[in-house]
Amino acid sequence: MSDSDMTTQTPTKVLGSVDIKRILELLPHRYPFLLVDRIIEMDGDDSCIGIKNVTMNEPQFTGHFPQQPVMPGVMLIEGMAQTAGALCVWSMTDGRKPKLVYFMTIDNAKFRKPVEPGDTVEFHMKKLKQRGNMWWYRGTAKVAGVTVCEADVSAMLVLE
Repeated sequence: MSDSDMTTQTPTKVLGSVDIKRILELLPHRYPFLLVDRIIEMDGDDSCIGIKNVTMNEPQFTGHFPQQPVMPGVMLIEGMAQTAGALCVWSMTDGRKPKLVYFMTIDNAKFRKPVEPGDTVEFHMKKLKQRGNMWWYRGTAKVAGVTVCEADVSAMLVLE
C-alpha cells in the first residue's frame, strides 16, 4: 500500500442551490401559495436556506392589514415547511419522486418581529432527524440577519 493510499483527506463540502424552475418541479405549490423563490446553500438533506422576496402585490396584503401590511405568521411557517419539503425531495437519491409531501407537525413556533413588503426572508432549515418517509427540521426565518420566526416542522413523503 502506498503512502497516498493511506492518506485520509477530509472531503470538501459542496453546497448546492435550486432556482425557481427546479422548485416548481420539486413542489406541487403554485401562485399564490408558493412561498419559496430560491434555495441556496443546500448541504445534502441536512440543511439549506430558502429565500422569499416579500412584495406588496401579494394577495394576503389586501386584508392583512391594508393600512399596516404584515405577512401572516402561518405563511412564514409554510415557507419553512416548503423549503424543508423541497430539500427532502431534492435529496432523494433513488430517483423516485414522491407523489405528495404532507406537512405533519408544527412545534415550538415563536414569532419575533413582523415581516413587511420589501423584506427578504431567509428560511434556515436544519434536519433534526429522518426515519423512513418522515423528516423533522428546525427552522429559523430571518430578515437582514434578525430572527423573525422559528419553529420545528415535520413532513411525510408519500412515495409512489
